[in-house]
Amino acid sequence: MIRFISLTALLAVFAACETDGVEKAPQETAQKKVEEPERIGAEIKDSTKIDLEEEYDVIDEMTLSNGMKIKWFKHGDGAVVKDGDMIQLNYQVNLENGKTIDAASMRKLESVPFMVGFQMQPSWDFALRELRLGDHVEVFIPYQLARGDKEIKGVMPAKSNNIVKMHIMGIKEADREIDGTRVWMFAQNDENTDAFGPSKRIAFHCYISSPSHPLYYDSQQLNNPFNYGFGEPGLVPGLKKALNNAKRSDLMLIHVPSKEAYGNQGYLEYVKPNEDLFYRVMVLDVADNKTEN
Repeated sequence: MIRFISLTALLAVFAACETDGVEKAPQETAQKKVEEPERIGAEIKDSTKIDLEEEYDVIDEMTLSNGMKIKWFKHGDGAVVKDGDMIQLNYQVNLENGKTIDAASMRKLESVPFMVGFQMQPSWDFALRELRLGDHVEVFIPYQLARGDKEIKGVMPAKSNNIVKMHIMGIKEADREIDGTRVWMFAQNDENTDAFGPSKRIAFHCYISSPSHPLYYDSQQLNNPFNYGFGEPGLVPGLKKALNNAKRSDLMLIHVPSKEAYGNQGYLEYVKPNEDLFYRVMVLDVADNKTEN
């Protein structure tokens, strides 16, 4: 039986934002809320059911130096969101005319997982760094920080400002952690018994992101899957450890800390020194590693 947690919405969120041509605005804020003592509870889940289509009273607001605006309908009691968090996020993206162009609810989901700090949606990262778990907000995103001059035919005209409603529902804890590398499983086929390990080969598609270069490599788009034998060179240590015991049809999100990636050397222009990596991996096959006589 395949145990599957839908990742369609997550991939749509990532794909919806093309960062080419998007202005990178400074992250500091022009106006800050009064600092509160750090709250504990990074693993909370906000059980409050919030309908993002309803109207709510604004209780607080902030204007960022890049032109984005955040309005709070509810202040959460959880920890401050930080880079590297995999949050559970309910969201709705609207145009200024009120048209909803994307939402978790449109995909019949209550929330989607979102990795903060890897520019999957650069403007969302700017906002999320100002928020806490449990916050319910509306974020105004100037078109320059959305898709700029680009359009989505039939969906969003060029130079469209975005209004994103968000409810940060909690942190999604990793299913396993190996030497700092964290792995989230989104699809598993329990009928598959061959697990990657000694004497095995694994074929997989993946995309790779660093904080400075989101989605800098996508093997599926290039139609060039990885084919790796256990113990062979070519993969960073963290990814090797994450793939251990993987099975065919597994779908994983993997966060690799810099010390388990390229460390202080970086990699070409894509990974700066001491940057973490973020992988989406789809395992195509696990088979015996046949050696030639």
